Amino acid sequence: MEGLVSSLFDVQSLPETYVLPPEIRPGELSFRPDESNNIPVLDLGGHDRNEIVRQIMKASQEFGFFQVINHGVSKELMDETRNVVKEFHAMPAEDKFLECSKDPNRNCKLYTSSEKEVVGTYSNEVKQLGSRILKLISQGLKLSSGYFSGGLSTRPTILINHYPRCPEPSLTLGLPRHRDPSVITIILQDHVQGLQVFKDGEWITVEPLPHAFVVHIGYVLKIVSNDKLNGAEHRVVTNSSEARTTVSFFIYPSSESIIEPAKGLISACGDHPPHYRALKFKDFHVNFLSKSADAEAIHDFVSSKNI
Repeated sequence: MEGLVSSLFDVQSLPETYVLPPEIRPGELSFRPDESNNIPVLDLGGHDRNEIVRQIMKASQEFGFFQVINHGVSKELMDETRNVVKEFHAMPAEDKFLECSKDPNRNCKLYTSSEKEVVGTYSNEVKQLGSRILKLISQGLKLSSGYFSGGLSTRPTILINHYPRCPEPSLTLGLPRHRDPSVITIILQDHVQGLQVFKDGEWITVEPLPHAFVVHIGYVLKIVSNDKLNGAEHRVVTNSSEARTTVSFFIYPSSESIIEPAKGLISACGDHPPHYRALKFKDFHVNFLSKSADAEAIHDFVSSKNI
């Protein structure tokens, strides 16, 4: 999408290759806020830890998404990080392609030492925030506080998404309907709307809040919690007036880690049988990516019925 619109700013219609089939188009979009169905906003600066845990569990069960404020990451660092990635995407497309490898496992040569320092500091701060949130979730699930501190959270990954202005937003999507194959995902949005969560048959827009993070329950946590927590489907819509840039921080298990329902949450012969089988994360991840648009196929692959 970026390559398309960055080189075709003056195009008045969307090229046919980017037009989605009618049944999966977003259609005419309305961004009017619905106060009765907003994504929960949780204050991590409160002194009542048990109340914070309760709110996280409720939001994770009902929405699979929540926003956090007073999270400990400085506003200045968040702004600097946004500026770094936006400056990069403001460059001419040919410069970006020349300077950056298409291989996501290689470093981008473009960043200066000061920019690398900003992104590196940001990564460390958000990693600590992720660890804190996972400890709160562990408490809510009645697991040990360090349950996610080992192999289940050793491979964090940053992904920067840039969604240019789109001439016909009703005909296409920035990202199609999907779940994340992570434990949790922590998203830094800018001021532009676009992220939507699917709940009760409707798409709910996640309203951008200044200096808040969006937290998404990933499919791995859905498995570990044995469906106590909801890894909600979500998508990204575009608009014709403003570009949108986000920084997503994915917390993944190591490739060899076994992902399965936590032993403390299941009883094979009782009321809480495991919904999922045990498998290595690398096997789950490869299969997930090959079936990312097919929720039923993913569920069939990881289901305990395949034991």
